[in-house]
Amino acid sequence: MTPSIINLEITVEDRRIAGLAAAAVGLTLAEAAIPLPLPGVKPGLANIVTLIVLYQFGWRAAVWVSLLRIVAGALALGTFLTPTFVMSLAGGLASLLVLGLAAHLPRRLFGPVGLSVLAAFTHIGAQLGVVGVWLMPGVNLLPLLSVFLGAAWVSGLINGLVVAGLLKSGVTGAQS
Repeated sequence: MTPSIINLEITVEDRRIAGLAAAAVGLTLAEAAIPLPLPGVKPGLANIVTLIVLYQFGWRAAVWVSLLRIVAGALALGTFLTPTFVMSLAGGLASLLVLGLAAHLPRRLFGPVGLSVLAAFTHIGAQLGVVGVWLMPGVNLLPLLSVFLGAAWVSGLINGLVVAGLLKSGVTGAQS
């Protein structure tokens, strides 16, 4: 009988991503405790971590941190594989795609605030798409669009300003 031993090398990057994902999950859990004025309107605090990771370690690391945060947060909150999870995953994937595309544009076009607002708009757009196509087909969501886009703009602006401040202060160790 031959023993089956698999040795996985844990790299410094693995540890870094795990730690950053844990910070993002912590923010997700803290955010879940905040009473919401309207279902689906959240500040998106974990996106601060995603944007800092994007600036510090690149898009690939940001994807890992974001996806780990979405899955682990859903598991911790008991929403894994529920419509809430699908909406979160759709929003996260869409915003990561847009961030990946925007990362190839000159930095002068999109700073942390611009990227944050762009990601917030994309995130809410994808979530509304899931609601309109899967959860509530045929329901007119247009009357709510201004509320959700306004909330995305405010949260994207605030989170982007926080990221810009952290990057500028050097607290994150990032180079802007």
